[in-house]
Amino acid sequence: MTAKDPSIFERISIQSVEDSGRVVDITALVNAVQYFEDIFSPTITAKILVVNTGQTIKNPDGDELQSLYNGLPLRGGERVELKISGNSKDNPGLKFDEPAKYLYVSSITNVSRTSLVEIFTLNLVSREAITNETSRVGKKFVGKISENIEKIVKDSLKTEKPLDIDETENKYNFIANMRKPFSLITWLASKSVPGGKETKEGSGGTAGYVFYETISGFKYRSIDSLVTQDPFETEYFYTEVVDSSISEDDYRIVKYNTNENQDLLGKLKRGTYCSYRMYFDPLELNYRDKVFEFSDYDGKVKPTGKAISLPPVSEDADKTLGEIPSRFLTAVIDRGTFDPDPTDTAKELKDKKEPNANPMKVQSQSLMRYNVITTQTLTMTIPSNTNLEAGNSIKCVFPLITVSDDKKKDSEQSGLYIIRALCHHFDPNGSYTSLELIKDTFGEQEK
Repeated sequence: MTAKDPSIFERISIQSVEDSGRVVDITALVNAVQYFEDIFSPTITAKILVVNTGQTIKNPDGDELQSLYNGLPLRGGERVELKISGNSKDNPGLKFDEPAKYLYVSSITNVSRTSLVEIFTLNLVSREAITNETSRVGKKFVGKISENIEKIVKDSLKTEKPLDIDETENKYNFIANMRKPFSLITWLASKSVPGGKETKEGSGGTAGYVFYETISGFKYRSIDSLVTQDPFETEYFYTEVVDSSISEDDYRIVKYNTNENQDLLGKLKRGTYCSYRMYFDPLELNYRDKVFEFSDYDGKVKPTGKAISLPPVSEDADKTLGEIPSRFLTAVIDRGTFDPDPTDTAKELKDKKEPNANPMKVQSQSLMRYNVITTQTLTMTIPSNTNLEAGNSIKCVFPLITVSDDKKKDSEQSGLYIIRALCHHFDPNGSYTSLELIKDTFGEQEK
């Protein structure tokens, strides 16, 4: 499991588009494999670096061997079977060796060819990424958003992969308007409020979901649930002392870097902490307005660390940045579009129907949630661990910078982080995992 352990490519094969019966084992030609997941990307991707000296594929007449690039030929859309063994009993490796999990070539880049050797990169995507580009959703949907997400994924993407969907509290009625499935799901994610058996309606769940794919399937998860989930069973620690004979070194942070520690101006421009909302109601022919303050959800949103505190607006001000609007939001409220009886009068509609997915309740919430969760961004490299997936929570321990010989934990840097993105890298010299971590506040969670 350590980064020095060599990667074991069990089988990597590619199937021709022109001749489906032509499947070539390219395991011996692969120099490196990189596999990617990201909670802000609806599909997984991968890269395979191929180094080929020719003599790989027989020509159509069967009397001469050709190179892979033009012998197959590689033109995009080829099916790839990929199986890489884990380098320890606790590390499962990568397995895309079943029809539902096969990857497909989206492009071939960095092609370098001489008379003796060819080098190129195969860029891979999951099958659903291709299906998304050839699918349009034109149906009418009513009811809970989470139920409609399941219908869109199954009916439009035709996937057999497992779905992990957090139930939503709110309903939203809409017409898909011939959008692509991924575009439609991403649009719905910002309108989704978490619910479920343990969540009472209106109890304070915060709008904001993410839709993404991992090695275990598709996920539609609320940011609230990512923050409150149980972390990975073993915590990761940073130390400059390495002892490969100790199994705990499998969970050592090889190196790390803090890329961003707060972007205050950016968050103010986006209205993260406080925003003024004004929406026109076409049914009542008037405006609704309200100020969203950060205190509206302070204490209801569980952070990954300490409670969030905001600075005052100015030196002599008695208000914080969470009390003065930094962005003005305007829109038209969706009223009456899906009412069962179009002959109802305006008064009858007003009496019996709330706005469809009331933006007064969700728009500022989702702005706050998406922006706050990326307050801290940290990248780190660890020994290969394919048990980890994007969206997982992990606990990291960093040492306090001090001249003392007694090394203590840095309580501000250490704590829970969410894996925003990961890359599993494999090559003949070793294997490791790179993580991009995000955190909405600082320190460790208060008990």
